[in-house]
Amino acid sequence: MYLSNLQQDEIFVSSEMKSLKSLTQMESRRGLENAIISNGKIVNVVSNSYGHIPNQLFFKKAEQMLLDAGLNYHKRSVNRNDRSFIIDFIIEDSNQFKLKNKEDLILPMLRFKNSYDGSEKTSGHFGFYRKVCSNGLHVSQAEIEFSIKHSKNNTELIMPRMNGLFDKFLNNEFYTIVKKFEKMKDFKIIDTKEFVKAILDKTKLFKYECSDKNEEPSKKSREVIETLNYEALLLNEEPNLWLGYNAFNSMLHNTLKKTFSQQEKWDKKLFNEIYEMV
Repeated sequence: MYLSNLQQDEIFVSSEMKSLKSLTQMESRRGLENAIISNGKIVNVVSNSYGHIPNQLFFKKAEQMLLDAGLNYHKRSVNRNDRSFIIDFIIEDSNQFKLKNKEDLILPMLRFKNSYDGSEKTSGHFGFYRKVCSNGLHVSQAEIEFSIKHSKNNTELIMPRMNGLFDKFLNNEFYTIVKKFEKMKDFKIIDTKEFVKAILDKTKLFKYECSDKNEEPSKKSREVIETLNYEALLLNEEPNLWLGYNAFNSMLHNTLKKTFSQQEKWDKKLFNEIYEMV
């Protein structure tokens, strides 16, 4: 039931690559010959050598990989201003993992990204989905490799077989990282404010203090502290590093204005800094 309310944005918006000359009746300089049009808006200007990859091609091929592997999944799709897009495939099968608390469920997840404005590399990687906060965790290092062949008038996407990739992820990373989650859960946080301040001092994600003259927690800092305390209450356990990491992760994905790639980069940085406290 908890997977029934996943975000479902329309990602199969119309898109095409057209020459600027045909749009403006003017010559364009070399390297900026074509416009990428998404849902009726120009979102990028590219060269003749650029291979435009429509979402219809990329995401449908990605999903076919999971279907061919016989994996059961739920989808979450996000469209950012018709410019950048993701689909998360949350795998729901025997590989789910509970962190010493029947309510704290972790599932394997695959994220695929594409963009029309050049802000995201067409890519895919493994990660984790956590039921309590409905967030993706991107601490996995396992990337999904595929090749893109394109010429002036043709783009071909060659995808791998998912069967072996998913099994390799489970055997090499899934349980290894989940065990780190367990260690973080065993490490209690005595003072949540001091914990949040310490992590922000190390990562510089944002300022802990309201201002240079006011050392009280800023609005963003208070949000992290409140999320941490709320989840501890919700799960009937003491604040710990695992809940602390997820409180920052929730802020990162829901409040801060970051690209998908920036979110993933910061996610890994936060995880590494917090895990060092174990």
